[in-house]
Amino acid sequence: MVTPLLERRAAVAALLKDRGDLLVVTGLGSPTYDVHAAGDRDDNYYLWGAMGGAALVGLGLALAQPQRQVLVITGDGEQLMALGALATIAVKRPRNLALAVIDNQHYGETGMQASHTGSGIDLAAIASACGFAASGVLRTLPEVEALAQALRSTAEGPRLHVIKVAADSPPRSMPARDAVFIKNRFRAHLGFAAG
Repeated sequence: MVTPLLERRAAVAALLKDRGDLLVVTGLGSPTYDVHAAGDRDDNYYLWGAMGGAALVGLGLALAQPQRQVLVITGDGEQLMALGALATIAVKRPRNLALAVIDNQHYGETGMQASHTGSGIDLAAIASACGFAASGVLRTLPEVEALAQALRSTAEGPRLHVIKVAADSPPRSMPARDAVFIKNRFRAHLGFAAG
């Protein structure tokens, strides 16, 4: 029996429920809309026009804020574009960084063309081969809820989990698109002056 794919907004909402002081970096497009739909917060760092950059922005944040847990929520298309980031993250081995890849097996921002994950490319296996401390593929809400609980604690190294979702396009939930505002709001949340 094939497990049905998750609805992306429900999966992201479950991942972020009761998140405490988790810092969240979002990838381009739908992951940003999903996180915003789950609740706009000062500790959400939305990326606009930075395709492929979310994982490494998350790495930089995790290294700069070692006392805080950092979660990158990105899509399969963006993570495919940044496969080298997984090797860099594995080498740096931050214990406070997790990546959640929302995998609909399509490039949602450019017309829903099929992505490589639909042809068998396994991002969790790639992360494991790079040396991530934990990786896996999640297909049910209880699995996502268990990951949400695990994200509250430090791990032995970076983690990457792929969350399999249906290829749909829920209405956009748009956060501010002003990059300076987003940066300054996030910096203020961390206790730094606007810069």
